[in-house]
Amino acid sequence: AHFKTMRYFKGKIPVYFRGDSTLLDATKGIKILLRRIALRYIYRYVDKAFYVGTNNKAYYLAHGLNENQLLFAPHAIDNDRFGRNYIENREKAKKQRKEFGFSDDDVVFLFVGKFECKKNPLLLLKIAKQIPRAKFLFVGQGELEIQMKQESGKNVYFLPFQNQTQMPVIYRVGDVLVLPSSYDETWGLAVNEAMACGRAVVVSDRVGCAVDLVEQEKNGYIFTLGDEFFFRKVLKQFVDNKEKIIQMGDFSKQKIQMWSFESISMAIEKELT
Repeated sequence: AHFKTMRYFKGKIPVYFRGDSTLLDATKGIKILLRRIALRYIYRYVDKAFYVGTNNKAYYLAHGLNENQLLFAPHAIDNDRFGRNYIENREKAKKQRKEFGFSDDDVVFLFVGKFECKKNPLLLLKIAKQIPRAKFLFVGQGELEIQMKQESGKNVYFLPFQNQTQMPVIYRVGDVLVLPSSYDETWGLAVNEAMACGRAVVVSDRVGCAVDLVEQEKNGYIFTLGDEFFFRKVLKQFVDNKEKIIQMGDFSKQKIQMWSFESISMAIEKELT
């Protein structure tokens, strides 16, 4: 349907395209080569494309678009909705932490998303067993839920999927958001949401937003998928360093302001006016 639309309007009116695909999961082989050829043909019918981040830009360049055709319109969430009512949401989060039995000194690592292989929650669950002094809160549901609950230790807690209205509080229940995805994570908007709530973040290098949103040792860490030693080391160092977590969270909140709905609107308006 997209291709038919682009072919119909090409040459009649400007055709603009926006997506968030990346090359992070690209492999070698004849199927990939044929797909690359097909996509290069399809993108001939695009006049300009709005890219959402560094990895997305590389994807467009690899499929035949040039620099002059690319316009930056960042991937974003409603920063204001997650950032406002700070005091109220903080107090609600403190209350919920107490309900779980978390103390003010506890460091809580938070996972938010579907319990499925591509999100890689089993890796975080494995690390949880190796850091018994920390708390781990998994928020979501999915095909791995039964296995995760069977294999979880005393420092692991679960919440089912939460209504979006509750998420500004949920992110504040945790101290550090962890997204250890192994594939098919073209961006990872949970990272945007956590940063808007002033949280530190730890993500794998297969998360599309990592290169743009995570600055090593400033607002979090990026670990190479498969490097469990570094991943565990990163999480361990947070356990006795609440001050560092708070500093990273503050940096996150400042950095994410540029990745906003307003920035998207301005990019589109600038091009079309």
